[in-house]
Amino acid sequence: MTSITFHITKSGEYKDFICSGHAGAGRYGKDIVCASISVLVINTINSLEEIAHEKITVESDEERGLIVCRFEESLRETSKILVDSLVLGLSHIAEQYGRKYCKLEFKEV
Repeated sequence: MTSITFHITKSGEYKDFICSGHAGAGRYGKDIVCASISVLVINTINSLEEIAHEKITVESDEERGLIVCRFEESLRETSKILVDSLVLGLSHIAEQYGRKYCKLEFKEV
């Protein structure tokens, strides 16, 4: 299962997100759930860096299926929309394929 945790302040500000694990919905290289999650997460990170020019720190370990994205400063409004879009896409994956493969969590920090 892929678990994605978003850390959010009381005021609703995104601080970071952690995506870990492999979905396990198919063989390696044929797992459309894992591929879909990866595309959404990586595209969001690339957009935050290259389009929005946000200051972020990214750690990854492909073998463990781990991506950690930390926001070094408060996100601008357009960047919040990018992360909201990521949450929307991941929510739809979790709904369509079940929480057996994709689990979303929101933790207050």
